[in-house]
Amino acid sequence: MCLWQYNATVPGSPADVLELLTAPDAIARWAPVPFEVVELEGAHLASGSRARVAGRLAGRSVEFDVDVRRASAERLELVADGPISIDVKYRMRPAGSDSEIEASVSVKGRGLFGRVLAKATEALLAAGALRMSLERLADELQPALAA
Repeated sequence: MCLWQYNATVPGSPADVLELLTAPDAIARWAPVPFEVVELEGAHLASGSRARVAGRLAGRSVEFDVDVRRASAERLELVADGPISIDVKYRMRPAGSDSEIEASVSVKGRGLFGRVLAKATEALLAAGALRMSLERLADELQPALAA
């Protein structure tokens, strides 16, 4: 299992960041691995909620069950379980009028197919997918705060 981490400063308060991190319609625009929410308990990801997401990895259609362990102004922690397990943590704290985000993603594959998908996901993360994700998140926050 590999752990990928990236820190960034983004516009807005931690609550603004959490709103975007947990809004189903926004997730597809900023996620480090492209997925869309196909089923969700409630209007947003929230502590204790579950979701089902779908996307493509290594040219294959995949689905994951997402268990939101914690969603608060300080952090979002979730696990996406499918052919691979993806453990995601975002920690936010105020930085003046902005927020500092510490993002971490770990990936674990089971079986031959899972290990292949885990390696493909790790390659995306090694190529900067987590960094680009936080940059897209910052871009999404900029116009929302100007309105």
